[in-house]
Formats: sequence, structure tokens, C-alpha cells
Amino acid sequence: MSGFSSNYLRCAGREIHYTEWGSEHQEVVIAWHGLARTCRDMDELAAHLSRRYRVICPDTIGRGLSEWSPEPGREYCLAFYVRVALELIDQLGLGQFHWVGTSMGGAIGTLAAAGPLRGRIRRLVLNDNGPSLAAPALERIKSYAGNPAAFATVSELEQYFRSVYKPYGWLSDAQWRRLTETSTRRLPDGRVTPHYDPAMVRQFIDHPDDYELWEAWDSLDLPVLCLRGADSDLLLAETAEAMRSRGPRAVVATIAGCGHAPALNVPAQLDLVERFLDAGA
Repeated sequence: MSGFSSNYLRCAGREIHYTEWGSEHQEVVIAWHGLARTCRDMDELAAHLSRRYRVICPDTIGRGLSEWSPEPGREYCLAFYVRVALELIDQLGLGQFHWVGTSMGGAIGTLAAAGPLRGRIRRLVLNDNGPSLAAPALERIKSYAGNPAAFATVSELEQYFRSVYKPYGWLSDAQWRRLTETSTRRLPDGRVTPHYDPAMVRQFIDHPDDYELWEAWDSLDLPVLCLRGADSDLLLAETAEAMRSRGPRAVVATIAGCGHAPALNVPAQLDLVERFLDAGA
């Protein structure tokens, strides 16, 4: 895996961390992680794409190494995440670019492409995300994300991650270990827990309709690729089918052996994304 740099910028008044891969290239891809995850989930994708693209992978506010919000009810929502994204992109001096987003990262991309980044996002990849999400799956995610587990050892946390993220599909032992080590923080009592602010779940309380994005979707006019985990309980098959016929009329690819959400870590998935982005050259 090729190297990357770790960087920080102040966006919307908060310090935001991001990794950068392939800085020597002109074409840019923004790769944005899912709800309770970190930018390091994008390592395999970024390393793969960095042979041709400059890849920017941010930590969302309240996740990973980015600052936690002192105003969770106001700032943990898609509109604020889009504001952070816009300021990050403008500070980096980016004109046009592609966007790959897993779950929440896809929703941020959809809203941005329909709003302040309209015309600047050239191609959009949604990894198991759409303009409407299944309510039971959202409740499942809220149940573990809002009350994160804590363990005495990192090894125990890894076993927890292997269980809760089993729908990601196949990961090697080394990838599970890196996923764990890059998304672990230690609590004052010495236990370890996932590396995010539990208050980010306030999004679902204070902004209950945040993920209803059909109006934004129907306004899009750019090429969209949707990767749907074959066993996903969040992006239902009927929603993905509607995405084919409404708005930008997405290309939908079903990823076997995965639920929510494909890990973007194996050649078939990486090549699928790369071919779609390269078609926009």
C-alpha cells in the first residue's frame, strides 16, 4: 500500500483531519466514510486510486481525529457536514473532482452535488446509500452507534468489530486489525471504545428527516454509480431500483457477499469504482 500524508484544516470553525494520497496527480477524488467510521476505512480504495488520482479522505467532525462538536444538536447533521466539505474543498483549491461516499458519506455527496457543489462533483459513487433508507436498519445502527461498546483490551474490541461489521464482507486478518487500530480510543477508565463522539447520534433525534433526499436526488444531473450490498438492510432493493429510473438514473451494481456496506477492499469492488471514475476522463 502506497503512502499518504495526515493533515488538518479548520473548516466551519472546527479542526478537520484528512489523509491525502497521490498528491502528485491533478485529478481528484473525495472519499468520505460512513456514519460511525473514520477516513482510514478508505485506505484500500485510496491506495488503489492514487496510481492516477489525488485522493482526499476526511474524518467527519466528531469522528477519528477531527474535532468533536461542542454543539452536537446543531452540527451533527448533513447540512453542517456539507458546509465542512465545501470549506475543506475550497481551502484545498479544488475545482472539479469525483466523490465516493460510503453510507453517510454518500448522503453528504448527494446533498452537496445538489447544492453548493453542483457542477463541481463530476461523478458520484454511492456505497450502499440512497435517497431513502430503511427505518428498521437506521434503528439498528442507532442502537449500537449511540451507545458504543467498551472493552478492556483492543483484541476484544476487534472481535466486536468483526461481529458488528460482518456485513462489510470479506476482510483479511490484517485488514480487521488495521480497521480496529485506526478506530480505537481509550476511555478515562482505561477501556477502549470506537473512535467517535457518541453524541453524533443526535442527528437522528434533532434532524429526523436528514436522510430523506429524494428532492435532492431528483435534481441531480451527473453520472452516479450505486453499489448495493446484496444483503443490505439499509438500502432496499426497491429503493435502488427507483434510483435507476429517477433523477440522474444511477447505474446500480449489486455486490454479492455483502450487506451494509461493502468494504471497498477487494479487487472486484476497487476495479468497479475505478472504471466508473475513469469513464469521466
